Amino acid sequence: MPRHHPNRSGKTIQPLQSDPTASPQSTRDGGGERAASLDPLEAEGDLAVVGEGTSPGAPESEREESGVSARSRRCTPSFVSEVPLRVSPAEERVLLARLEAARALYNACLGEALRRWRLVRQSRAYQHARSLPRHMPERTDAFRAARAAQGFTEAALQQYAKDCRHASGWIELHLDAPVMQKLATRAFHAVLRVAIGKAKRVRFKGKQQLDTVEGKSNETGLVWRTDQVVWRGLTLAARLPKEVEQRDPVLGHGLASRVKYVRLVRRKLGTRNRFWAQLICEGRPYRKPTHLLGEGIVGMDLGPSTIAVVTPTQAHLERFCAELVPDARATRREERHLDRQRRANNPGNYHPNGTVKKGRKGRKHWRASMRQRRTQAHLADRQRRLAAHRKSLHGRLAHEVVRKGDAFLLEKVSYRAWQRRFGRSIQQRAPGMFVSILTRLAESAGGRVLTVPTRSTKLSQTCQCGQVKKKPLSLRIHCCDQCGLKMQRDLYSAHLIRFVDSKTHLLHADQAQAAWPGWEPILRAAWQQAQSTTQPTSGRDRGPSCVRRQRAAVRQSRSPATGLPAQANSPDAVAGEPARAGQRRR
Repeated sequence: MPRHHPNRSGKTIQPLQSDPTASPQSTRDGGGERAASLDPLEAEGDLAVVGEGTSPGAPESEREESGVSARSRRCTPSFVSEVPLRVSPAEERVLLARLEAARALYNACLGEALRRWRLVRQSRAYQHARSLPRHMPERTDAFRAARAAQGFTEAALQQYAKDCRHASGWIELHLDAPVMQKLATRAFHAVLRVAIGKAKRVRFKGKQQLDTVEGKSNETGLVWRTDQVVWRGLTLAARLPKEVEQRDPVLGHGLASRVKYVRLVRRKLGTRNRFWAQLICEGRPYRKPTHLLGEGIVGMDLGPSTIAVVTPTQAHLERFCAELVPDARATRREERHLDRQRRANNPGNYHPNGTVKKGRKGRKHWRASMRQRRTQAHLADRQRRLAAHRKSLHGRLAHEVVRKGDAFLLEKVSYRAWQRRFGRSIQQRAPGMFVSILTRLAESAGGRVLTVPTRSTKLSQTCQCGQVKKKPLSLRIHCCDQCGLKMQRDLYSAHLIRFVDSKTHLLHADQAQAAWPGWEPILRAAWQQAQSTTQPTSGRDRGPSCVRRQRAAVRQSRSPATGLPAQANSPDAVAGEPARAGQRRR
């Protein structure tokens, strides 16, 4: 069956040449359809192949197609420098058209990669590879041969993207070969994550949802040239001070380094589009003099909304992102406004009782007015500002923690499980993002972040005397019946984890018990300080109870005094006996 390629109008055109791996059983995947993942046996075989690639996380096709081993390829450290760009309205229209062309090509490659992966799973060679014992080189070679036979390799998908680009004049006009190859590689890696069990599905990009494109090198295509980005006739100047001495030292370090390749990023600020250039530079990132690595072991205990940190000299317990106060009332008001606009613009997609009619995602046509789009953009911009503020607070806290030690111990928890159980708190504070930022900063400075399993350590249930007692999550104070120790639960867990062996994951209770006389006043002072600065769970100071009662009294209906009969002309007059003394009216 000949394959089809997308053009600008959404119709399909024939390719220049057919693919010998095409099959009559191939089908085009929908936007929300899931791809089947591997079982543990299959995942282990594919992961072994992926781990032996030319670069960390790269698939084996990168090695088998190029013939270059991982040892012979030069790998250097990289960091990212971001530069804002000056874009005129005419240049913005060209960039938006190129991003749409890249979106069409990416979706085509993603669908083709899914089709080829399904053919691999249906092949006899793949079933034979699954039947082989684990940890055998023959099994890995059999998986590789099965994928190569169906064209499920990075080089084969790049050839498919090349055919699509030549078959569509609109795509060939806007995209060059390096950008086309990186889009194919991006689609291949997305399907490969599903194949090895690291993801459940792939996501096709909707209109104006692809925001980044990148080149392969700084030699041709999308390149950086003397404080400006050059790409197929466009010259986009960077927003930088003219004098080199006036530039930020962090940005100056990135501009002085060798650029490996350039990534173009589009961000939506309300209803406007802004563009940045991300320069992937060779070397280590710039480190400020204040961001130095400390010495010693730092123990941490993370919760959905709090963090306890115990350093070699001090301890503190604080709330995650205490300065981040989202306006939930305004957000909810905009969401209700958006829902009313959506229902008014699409009355045929709802039942008389107000529920949405069932059907696949692409079968119902949803209309959006200009006012609805402005409401969506304003709501998205509100969430963007919250995310930027949250990331800034996490970075500041991570730098403070890095300055206090060189080894950071914390328990290994599932943040995805926290999302299901404490969804609103995790959405607001994002402890998993903090751990990723801390890991990146610590490794960049020469430190390390180590995790210990909670199943074997049980720090929140263990006392230094050896007693293990299960406690509910609502109990936040550790009280030991055997030795009489009493301490805040999170602070005590952060203290105990400093005495856990990072290799054997065993708690040295004797060392913790010997050090307790010196640490008890420090932890108790941190506990008292946390109690004096504790805010409500919502992060919003609601004021004293007397003030809240006064505000509630103002919001009450204007009824007569308590105990007197209601006037007939009052808005809440009710026929019957008068109100009793002390009865609250609603």
